[in-house]
Amino acid sequence: MKLNRDDYRRKLLGCWMGKNIGGTLGAPFEFWRQTNNVSFYTQDLGGEPLPNDDLDLQLLWLVALEERGIDITAHTLAEYWCLYITPHWSEYGIAKANLRAGLPPPWSGTSGNEWRHSCGAFIRSEIWACIAPGLPDVAVRHAMEDAVVDHGDGEGTWGEVFFAALESAAFVCADLDALIEIGLSYVPSDSGIARAVRCAVEAHRSGMGWREARDEILRQHRGSTLFGLPERTSEEDRAKGFDKGRLGYDAPSNVALTVLALLEGGDDFGRVVCTAVNCGEDTDCTGATAGALFGLMHGIDAIPQEWIEPIGRGIKTITLDLGDLGGQVPQTIDELSDRTERVAQQVLARDGRRRMAISSAGATDLSAVTAEALRADDALKQDLAARMHAARYRFDFFTVDVKPEGGSAIRNGEAKRVRLTIRNTYKVQANLLVRWHVPGGWRVDPAPAGTVLSLPKLLGGTVELAFTVHAGEVTSSVVRCIAELTVDGRPTVMCVPVVLLNGNLAS
Repeated sequence: MKLNRDDYRRKLLGCWMGKNIGGTLGAPFEFWRQTNNVSFYTQDLGGEPLPNDDLDLQLLWLVALEERGIDITAHTLAEYWCLYITPHWSEYGIAKANLRAGLPPPWSGTSGNEWRHSCGAFIRSEIWACIAPGLPDVAVRHAMEDAVVDHGDGEGTWGEVFFAALESAAFVCADLDALIEIGLSYVPSDSGIARAVRCAVEAHRSGMGWREARDEILRQHRGSTLFGLPERTSEEDRAKGFDKGRLGYDAPSNVALTVLALLEGGDDFGRVVCTAVNCGEDTDCTGATAGALFGLMHGIDAIPQEWIEPIGRGIKTITLDLGDLGGQVPQTIDELSDRTERVAQQVLARDGRRRMAISSAGATDLSAVTAEALRADDALKQDLAARMHAARYRFDFFTVDVKPEGGSAIRNGEAKRVRLTIRNTYKVQANLLVRWHVPGGWRVDPAPAGTVLSLPKLLGGTVELAFTVHAGEVTSSVVRCIAELTVDGRPTVMCVPVVLLNGNLAS
């Protein structure tokens, strides 16, 4: 596949402009459970957009990609999170507290986090799609590393995976129905995200207007209002019984409302973003994501100038500590697009191989593109599901997943089952010596050290090991054990942290 650079740029600019417009339009109505009646901006903007965390975090991820390279992991993103992201609310704050306590992803996003099913991850999916245009499998791997930092094993993680796949595919496919199915292929069919999106699609196909369809989505998939505050629900919605819901369970309904807006609005940009905002809920997120997707599908030329002029092409931030970032954060959507493209060229040069390229010469050639080719395969779906529940550590020739059963907490005298999944990512077999290092008074069964044969990648390359860690006294807030892996005849040393939280006071 070949994507003409001008076509790529139009979609890239359309993505970031649509994001800025939708976020600005929806900001005044954020997290009110009500139907709205907007047809244009309701603020006096003075030629500038409103700041929005939906875009802020993606600016930081771009800086991280530029500084640390395209093999970025959840552990690296977690470092940037602690350094530069300021909010303490909901999933952001709980994840940051967990990270500062020493818990790595995905437990930073899972442990004690009722908001792991909320919207904070899917709103930052575009960066991963834009650096991997037409390669949804690549985009979702990046999106998963991002989402597990603050959403762990929650529905919020599947929300980001869904949109990253859909948005990446939108560079090479303009059929919205096909795009929705591509996105759904990457998430479990029984997840809240998948069921809510299906609800939106079926309601629209049945001929419901957007108000009826919106009510059906909330009837089946709603979370609570903002912190459960009753005054955040309109009288009309209270009469429908919509004033109650599960705290923090926001991603399924808001993802579905975004899809509904795209289905309802079609090729009319204003109708898309206004429908998203008029459905209520997390309106800056739904408006911004719907606007970004419209821009990806149709390009910036399809966004009317009347929507662009009031906010211009600048970017405003609100949730980043800019002190040490200096001038690294993009100031305009044009600069953001330039720098995104440079990273995309690196991703395509390696991960695209013969599948996708951006070229200045010749027309876009998508003759080989089929919706089926863009869907997830079974191996990738299994790996995504495994990634949500295990800390993953990457080394030059191996990756190691660590999964403590029953969560990451351990108490005095407790036995904790820990599984290590070791994948040989190269073409040479290896004898691995696994040696445990644990605090004094602790022990590991079946043995603290042993050797296992790791076959090459082409022959499967995966070894599953299960150990039982028997705790002595747990006195610190976090206990770090180490599984040290070495290879006979090679200078390889891999130290894999097994981080366990003090659970003595846990209920």
